[in-house]
Amino acid sequence: MDKLIDLLLGYKKIKIFYYLNTNLNLLRPEWCLRWYKKQLETKFTSDYDTFLIRERVSYYNKIDKNTDLGTNSVDIQKLSRKDYRGTYYFDSMEYLQFFNKNNSVNVLFGDVIHTPNTPTLVKSRPIENNTNSIILNLDKHRHFLFIKDKRKFSDKKDKLIGIGMVNDQKALRVRFLEMHFNNPLCDIGHTNDFRNNQWKIDFVSIHKQLQYKFILCWEGNDVATNLKYVMSSNSLAICTKPIYETWFMEGTLIGGVHYVEIKDDFSDLNEKIEYYSKNIEASEKIIANANAYVKQFQNKKREDLISLLVLEKYFTNTGQMVK
Repeated sequence: MDKLIDLLLGYKKIKIFYYLNTNLNLLRPEWCLRWYKKQLETKFTSDYDTFLIRERVSYYNKIDKNTDLGTNSVDIQKLSRKDYRGTYYFDSMEYLQFFNKNNSVNVLFGDVIHTPNTPTLVKSRPIENNTNSIILNLDKHRHFLFIKDKRKFSDKKDKLIGIGMVNDQKALRVRFLEMHFNNPLCDIGHTNDFRNNQWKIDFVSIHKQLQYKFILCWEGNDVATNLKYVMSSNSLAICTKPIYETWFMEGTLIGGVHYVEIKDDFSDLNEKIEYYSKNIEASEKIIANANAYVKQFQNKKREDLISLLVLEKYFTNTGQMVK
Protein backbone atom coordinates (compact mmCIF):
# COMPACT_ATOMS: atom_id res chain seq x y z
CA MET A 1 0.00 0.00 0.00
CA ASP A 2 2.81 2.43 0.88
CA LYS A 3 4.46 1.90 -2.51
CA LEU A 4 1.10 2.51 -4.23
CA ILE A 5 0.69 5.78 -2.31
CA ASP A 6 4.14 6.89 -3.45
CA LEU A 7 3.17 6.15 -7.07
CA LEU A 8 -0.12 8.04 -6.79
CA LEU A 9 1.61 11.06 -5.26
CA GLY A 10 4.32 11.09 -7.92
CA TYR A 11 7.04 10.04 -5.47
CA LYS A 12 7.89 7.04 -7.63
CA LYS A 13 8.19 6.77 -11.41
CA ILE A 14 6.46 4.10 -13.48
CA LYS A 15 9.20 2.31 -15.40
CA ILE A 16 7.03 1.15 -18.30
CA PHE A 17 6.52 4.80 -19.28
CA TYR A 18 10.29 5.34 -19.18
CA TYR A 19 10.93 2.44 -21.56
CA LEU A 20 8.12 3.52 -23.88
CA ASN A 21 9.51 7.05 -24.11
CA THR A 22 13.15 5.98 -24.56
CA ASN A 23 12.32 3.48 -27.28
CA LEU A 24 10.34 6.14 -29.14
CA ASN A 25 13.30 8.53 -28.81
CA LEU A 26 15.54 6.10 -30.66
CA LEU A 27 13.10 5.96 -33.58
CA ARG A 28 13.54 9.64 -34.43
CA PRO A 29 14.88 10.16 -37.98
CA GLU A 30 18.10 12.12 -38.53
CA TRP A 31 16.30 15.20 -39.86
CA CYS A 32 14.32 15.35 -36.61
CA LEU A 33 17.48 15.11 -34.52
CA ARG A 34 19.13 17.88 -36.53
CA TRP A 35 16.03 20.10 -36.17
CA TYR A 36 15.84 19.56 -32.41
CA LYS A 37 19.55 20.26 -31.90
CA LYS A 38 19.20 23.47 -33.92
CA GLN A 39 16.26 24.54 -31.78
CA LEU A 40 18.28 23.97 -28.61
CA GLU A 41 21.24 25.92 -29.98
CA THR A 42 18.97 28.82 -30.93
CA LYS A 43 17.50 28.83 -27.44
CA PHE A 44 21.02 28.63 -25.99
CA THR A 45 22.07 31.89 -27.66
CA SER A 46 18.92 33.77 -26.68
CA ASP A 47 17.12 32.78 -23.48
CA TYR A 48 19.52 30.70 -21.43
CA ASP A 49 22.44 31.88 -19.36
CA THR A 50 25.38 31.04 -21.59
CA PHE A 51 27.98 31.33 -18.84
CA LEU A 52 26.24 28.92 -16.47
CA ILE A 53 25.71 26.36 -19.21
CA ARG A 54 29.37 26.53 -20.21
CA GLU A 55 30.35 26.14 -16.56
CA ARG A 56 28.30 22.96 -16.23
CA VAL A 57 29.70 21.54 -19.47
CA SER A 58 33.23 22.18 -18.19
CA TYR A 59 32.35 20.60 -14.85
CA TYR A 60 31.08 17.37 -16.40
CA ASN A 61 33.80 17.17 -19.05
CA LYS A 62 37.25 18.34 -17.92
CA ILE A 63 39.13 17.21 -21.04
CA ASP A 64 40.49 20.43 -22.58
CA LYS A 65 43.02 19.12 -25.10
CA ASN A 66 43.41 16.36 -27.67
CA THR A 67 43.35 13.10 -25.75
CA ASP A 68 43.80 9.51 -26.88
CA LEU A 69 40.81 7.21 -26.39
CA GLY A 70 42.98 4.15 -25.91
CA THR A 71 42.38 0.73 -27.42
CA ASN A 72 39.12 -0.31 -25.73
CA SER A 73 36.74 2.23 -27.26
CA VAL A 74 33.67 1.14 -29.21
CA ASP A 75 31.83 2.75 -32.13
CA ILE A 76 28.45 4.26 -31.27
CA GLN A 77 26.77 2.03 -33.86
CA LYS A 78 28.12 -1.05 -32.08
CA LEU A 79 26.62 -0.20 -28.71
CA SER A 80 23.66 -2.45 -27.99
CA ARG A 81 21.16 -2.96 -25.20
CA LYS A 82 22.20 -6.61 -25.08
CA ASP A 83 25.77 -5.73 -24.15
CA TYR A 84 25.00 -2.84 -21.80
CA ARG A 85 22.56 -2.46 -18.91
CA GLY A 86 19.13 -1.31 -20.12
CA THR A 87 18.67 2.15 -18.58
CA TYR A 88 22.33 3.05 -19.11
CA TYR A 89 22.08 2.12 -22.78
CA PHE A 90 18.91 4.15 -23.37
CA ASP A 91 20.10 7.18 -21.39
CA SER A 92 23.42 7.34 -23.25
CA MET A 93 21.92 6.68 -26.69
CA GLU A 94 19.37 9.44 -26.12
CA TYR A 95 22.26 11.83 -26.85
CA LEU A 96 24.85 9.72 -28.68
CA GLN A 97 22.39 9.26 -31.57
CA PHE A 98 22.89 12.95 -32.45
CA PHE A 99 26.50 12.27 -33.46
CA ASN A 100 28.35 10.41 -36.19
CA LYS A 101 27.67 6.74 -35.58
CA ASN A 102 31.27 5.90 -36.54
CA ASN A 103 32.54 7.97 -33.62
CA SER A 104 34.05 5.95 -30.79
CA VAL A 105 33.46 6.17 -27.06
CA ASN A 106 34.69 4.58 -23.88
CA VAL A 107 31.79 3.70 -21.60
CA LEU A 108 31.78 2.44 -18.03
CA PHE A 109 28.27 1.87 -16.76
CA GLY A 110 27.13 1.17 -13.20
CA ASP A 111 28.31 2.58 -9.87
CA VAL A 112 31.77 3.88 -10.76
CA ILE A 113 33.99 5.02 -7.86
CA HIS A 114 37.37 5.16 -9.60
CA THR A 115 38.80 7.28 -12.41
CA PRO A 116 39.49 5.48 -15.71
CA ASN A 117 42.83 5.81 -17.51
CA THR A 118 41.18 7.14 -20.68
CA PRO A 119 38.28 9.59 -21.29
CA THR A 120 35.19 7.56 -20.39
CA LEU A 121 31.46 8.24 -20.15
CA VAL A 122 30.21 7.42 -16.64
CA LYS A 123 27.27 7.97 -14.34
CA SER A 124 29.35 8.57 -11.21
CA ARG A 125 32.91 9.45 -10.27
CA PRO A 126 35.06 10.47 -7.31
CA ILE A 127 34.81 14.19 -6.59
CA GLU A 128 38.61 14.46 -6.49
CA ASN A 129 41.04 13.65 -9.34
CA ASN A 130 38.43 12.73 -11.94
CA THR A 131 39.58 14.32 -15.22
CA ASN A 132 38.98 11.22 -17.38
CA SER A 133 35.49 10.64 -15.95
CA ILE A 134 32.99 12.34 -18.27
CA ILE A 135 29.59 12.50 -16.59
CA LEU A 136 26.29 11.93 -18.40
CA ASN A 137 22.92 11.75 -16.69
CA LEU A 138 22.65 7.95 -16.70
CA ASP A 139 20.13 5.75 -14.87
CA LYS A 140 18.17 8.95 -14.34
CA HIS A 141 14.85 7.14 -14.00
CA ARG A 142 16.08 5.90 -10.63
CA HIS A 143 18.36 8.73 -9.55
CA PHE A 144 16.69 11.93 -10.74
CA LEU A 145 13.47 12.18 -8.78
CA PHE A 146 12.18 15.54 -7.61
CA ILE A 147 9.01 15.92 -5.56
CA LYS A 148 6.51 18.46 -4.26
CA ASP A 149 6.26 18.60 -0.48
CA LYS A 150 3.29 20.51 0.93
CA ARG A 151 4.13 19.93 4.60
CA LYS A 152 6.00 22.75 6.35
CA PHE A 153 9.31 21.96 8.03
CA SER A 154 8.00 23.28 11.36
CA ASP A 155 5.11 20.79 11.28
CA LYS A 156 7.35 17.73 10.95
CA LYS A 157 8.75 15.33 13.56
CA ASP A 158 11.94 16.40 15.35
CA LYS A 159 13.66 13.17 14.33
CA LEU A 160 15.85 11.64 11.64
CA ILE A 161 14.52 8.95 9.30
CA GLY A 162 16.98 6.77 7.44
CA ILE A 163 16.39 3.51 5.57
CA GLY A 164 18.26 1.59 2.90
CA MET A 165 20.02 -1.60 2.02
CA VAL A 166 23.23 -2.61 3.77
CA ASN A 167 25.98 -5.10 3.04
CA ASP A 168 29.64 -5.54 3.88
CA GLN A 169 30.62 -3.22 1.01
CA LYS A 170 28.53 -0.41 2.50
CA ALA A 171 30.66 0.03 5.59
CA LEU A 172 29.52 3.63 6.14
CA ARG A 173 25.93 2.50 6.63
CA VAL A 174 26.92 -0.35 8.92
CA ARG A 175 28.95 1.99 11.15
CA PHE A 176 26.08 4.46 11.31
CA LEU A 177 23.62 1.75 12.37
CA GLU A 178 26.04 0.42 14.97
CA MET A 179 26.26 3.88 16.48
CA HIS A 180 22.73 5.26 16.18
CA PHE A 181 20.18 2.45 15.75
CA ASN A 182 19.00 2.86 19.36
CA ASN A 183 19.26 6.66 19.30
CA PRO A 184 15.88 8.12 20.40
CA LEU A 185 16.31 10.92 17.86
CA CYS A 186 16.48 8.42 14.99
CA ASP A 187 14.17 6.03 13.17
CA ILE A 188 16.72 4.15 11.08
CA GLY A 189 17.38 0.66 9.79
CA HIS A 190 17.88 -1.52 6.73
CA THR A 191 15.25 -3.30 4.65
CA ASN A 192 17.24 -6.27 3.30
CA ASP A 193 18.55 -9.42 5.00
CA PHE A 194 21.94 -8.76 6.57
CA ARG A 195 23.79 -10.78 9.20
CA ASN A 196 21.40 -11.34 12.11
CA ASN A 197 19.00 -8.61 10.97
CA GLN A 198 19.20 -6.79 14.29
CA TRP A 199 18.67 -3.47 12.50
CA LYS A 200 16.03 -4.62 10.03
CA ILE A 201 12.84 -2.53 9.72
CA ASP A 202 9.86 -2.47 7.39
CA PHE A 203 9.84 -0.45 4.20
CA VAL A 204 9.05 3.24 4.77
CA SER A 205 7.47 5.14 1.89
CA ILE A 206 8.71 8.55 0.78
CA HIS A 207 5.31 9.88 1.80
CA LYS A 208 5.98 8.79 5.39
CA GLN A 209 9.62 9.88 5.32
CA LEU A 210 8.46 13.41 4.56
CA GLN A 211 6.80 13.51 7.98
CA TYR A 212 10.31 13.89 9.47
CA LYS A 213 12.34 17.09 9.68
CA PHE A 214 15.55 15.20 8.83
CA ILE A 215 16.20 12.53 6.21
CA LEU A 216 19.48 10.63 6.17
CA CYS A 217 21.23 10.69 2.78
CA TRP A 218 23.98 8.11 3.09
CA GLU A 219 26.30 7.17 0.26
CA GLY A 220 26.10 3.51 -0.73
CA ASN A 221 27.85 1.99 -3.74
CA ASP A 222 28.47 5.55 -4.92
CA VAL A 223 26.25 8.59 -4.24
CA ALA A 224 23.21 8.96 -1.98
CA THR A 225 20.36 8.17 -4.36
CA ASN A 226 17.73 9.96 -2.26
CA LEU A 227 19.63 13.26 -1.99
CA LYS A 228 17.86 14.69 -5.04
CA TYR A 229 14.32 14.24 -3.80
CA VAL A 230 15.20 15.21 -0.24
CA MET A 231 16.70 18.50 -1.46
CA SER A 232 13.51 19.19 -3.42
CA SER A 233 11.39 18.67 -0.28
CA ASN A 234 10.78 20.67 2.90
CA SER A 235 12.88 18.29 4.97
CA LEU A 236 16.59 18.69 5.64
CA ALA A 237 19.13 16.32 4.11
CA ILE A 238 21.67 15.09 6.67
CA CYS A 239 24.88 13.48 5.48
CA THR A 240 28.65 13.47 5.67
CA LYS A 241 30.54 15.44 3.02
CA PRO A 242 30.02 13.62 -0.31
CA ILE A 243 32.92 11.63 -1.76
CA TYR A 244 31.30 10.81 -5.13
CA GLU A 245 29.19 12.75 -7.60
CA THR A 246 26.86 12.39 -10.57
CA TRP A 247 25.05 14.76 -12.95
CA PHE A 248 23.68 16.37 -9.75
CA MET A 249 27.18 17.83 -9.16
CA GLU A 250 27.34 16.72 -5.53
CA GLY A 251 30.87 18.15 -5.41
CA THR A 252 29.46 21.69 -5.57
CA LEU A 253 27.15 21.23 -2.57
CA ILE A 254 28.11 23.08 0.61
CA GLY A 255 27.42 21.79 4.10
CA GLY A 256 25.31 24.23 6.12
CA VAL A 257 24.12 25.84 2.88
CA HIS A 258 22.46 23.02 0.89
CA TYR A 259 22.37 20.25 3.50
CA VAL A 260 23.25 19.56 7.13
CA GLU A 261 26.76 18.16 7.24
CA ILE A 262 27.80 15.79 10.02
CA LYS A 263 31.28 14.56 10.88
CA ASP A 264 32.64 11.43 9.24
CA ASP A 265 32.46 9.65 12.61
CA PHE A 266 28.80 10.74 13.09
CA SER A 267 29.62 12.02 16.57
CA ASP A 268 27.79 15.34 16.16
CA LEU A 269 24.51 13.92 14.85
CA ASN A 270 22.46 14.66 17.98
CA GLU A 271 23.89 18.16 18.20
CA LYS A 272 22.87 18.93 14.61
CA ILE A 273 19.37 17.48 14.98
CA GLU A 274 18.72 19.42 18.19
CA TYR A 275 20.11 22.68 16.79
CA TYR A 276 18.13 22.67 13.54
CA SER A 277 14.95 21.45 15.29
CA LYS A 278 15.03 24.56 17.46
CA ASN A 279 16.34 27.04 14.88
CA ILE A 280 13.54 26.93 12.33
CA GLU A 281 14.73 30.02 10.45
CA ALA A 282 18.20 28.54 9.89
CA SER A 283 16.63 25.26 8.73
CA GLU A 284 14.26 26.95 6.31
CA LYS A 285 17.15 28.92 4.81
CA ILE A 286 18.99 25.69 3.99
CA ILE A 287 15.79 24.21 2.55
CA ALA A 288 15.31 27.29 0.34
CA ASN A 289 18.90 26.99 -0.89
CA ALA A 290 18.44 23.28 -1.60
CA ASN A 291 15.18 23.87 -3.48
CA ALA A 292 16.83 26.59 -5.57
CA TYR A 293 19.79 24.31 -6.36
CA VAL A 294 17.45 21.57 -7.59
CA LYS A 295 15.64 23.89 -10.01
CA GLN A 296 18.63 24.10 -12.35
CA PHE A 297 18.04 20.45 -13.31
CA GLN A 298 14.32 20.76 -14.01
CA ASN A 299 14.36 22.32 -17.47
CA LYS A 300 14.43 19.32 -19.80
CA LYS A 301 15.53 21.23 -22.90
CA ARG A 302 18.41 22.89 -21.08
CA GLU A 303 19.52 19.51 -19.71
CA ASP A 304 19.37 18.10 -23.25
CA LEU A 305 21.51 20.94 -24.55
CA ILE A 306 24.12 20.54 -21.82
CA SER A 307 24.29 16.80 -22.48
CA LEU A 308 24.88 17.38 -26.19
CA LEU A 309 27.57 19.97 -25.48
CA VAL A 310 29.32 17.58 -23.09
CA LEU A 311 29.46 14.96 -25.85
CA GLU A 312 30.43 17.50 -28.50
CA LYS A 313 33.40 18.49 -26.36
CA TYR A 314 34.21 14.81 -25.84
CA PHE A 315 34.34 14.05 -29.56
CA THR A 316 36.16 17.27 -30.43
CA ASN A 317 38.89 16.72 -27.86
CA THR A 318 39.38 13.10 -28.86
CA GLY A 319 39.95 14.13 -32.48
CA GLN A 320 36.65 12.87 -33.93
CA MET A 321 34.12 14.32 -36.30
CA VAL A 322 31.07 16.00 -34.83
CA LYS A 323 27.88 15.81 -36.87
